[in-house]
Amino acid sequence: MFLFDAHLDLAMNAMEWNRDLRQPLKSIRQRETDWTDKPDRGRGVLSFSEMRSGQIGLCVATQIARYVKPESRLSGWHSPEQAWAQTQGQLAWYRAMESQGHLIQIKNIQQLNSHMTLWEKAILQDQVDDSLPIGYILSLEGADSMVDISYLEKSYSQGLRALSLGHYGPGTYAPGTGAVGGLSPRGKDLLKEMDRLGMILDLTHLSDQAFWEALDIFQGPVWASHCNCRTLVAHQRQLSDEQIRVISDRGGVIGLVFDAWMMHSGWKRGETTPESAKLKLKRIVDHADHICQITGNSSYVGIGSDLDGGYGTEQCPQDIDSIADLQNLEKLMQSKGYSTKDILGFFSRNFLNVLEKAWT
Repeated sequence: MFLFDAHLDLAMNAMEWNRDLRQPLKSIRQRETDWTDKPDRGRGVLSFSEMRSGQIGLCVATQIARYVKPESRLSGWHSPEQAWAQTQGQLAWYRAMESQGHLIQIKNIQQLNSHMTLWEKAILQDQVDDSLPIGYILSLEGADSMVDISYLEKSYSQGLRALSLGHYGPGTYAPGTGAVGGLSPRGKDLLKEMDRLGMILDLTHLSDQAFWEALDIFQGPVWASHCNCRTLVAHQRQLSDEQIRVISDRGGVIGLVFDAWMMHSGWKRGETTPESAKLKLKRIVDHADHICQITGNSSYVGIGSDLDGGYGTEQCPQDIDSIADLQNLEKLMQSKGYSTKDILGFFSRNFLNVLEKAWT
């Protein structure tokens, strides 16, 4: 079944983790044998071939570069200009992958329709192979790399179509996960410019106050690309029932994330393991169930896996060895009584509806 993943840090994996995603997953892991600079070395689940194997023909792929002030303990770049340069390096990688036919950037409804036709035909004829380009919609995770408002239009001309204002900690435009407070004046101005350009606002990572302020100002399409339910795992990074309800009221969709600490209550990074927590894919269906109960139907939930987003198999469900294993969600959802239409919506159609409305 065709799958749309609403959040993958492809360029971060290539440019910061130094992974050649054109290679087989086994080769990527083997090359990281004995590397100790990051906790997920040798445990990645992502490659282009695995995406194709899992029929993940379209994704929201990120640029990400956080600016941190001198007093911050967070990792990041020491000036917005450095952060901007980092995002441009990431964009150069996307362009290189496009030139080799591995990726194709999707920026408008015509390109989206053409790409969907290509993939649907390939799946129907069982011809999904390494010659088939994976579509990506460019999104910026955290707006710190926008040196000033004028940079947004530059990015739009490069194909940027979605943006989240914050990431972790205090931000230039909005406080993110672990921070409190509302939008900065620059954040409010950025939202108005996003509206003018017709961009999609990603509500992921915003502080609670900034979340509500953003929705008051921004009139365009919204989604939460990679979030789970606060009722099931109590943390500000998750969405409250009220937030879930207002996203659905605005016609937005929530992409469920497969980072273990957001799936399983009480997870301790570096201590808990998928085995000790008995964490499996079926847990994500619990989060989907909760969103469906809050919204009244299955139209507002999808997949934003964030797999290999700074973690690997040490911190995701134990029945995920490759991103292709997301296909196993079909049978799990069938066993919970979801209809074929529900599952098609969860796998791709719900997010596609947002794009079609935004771009038509």
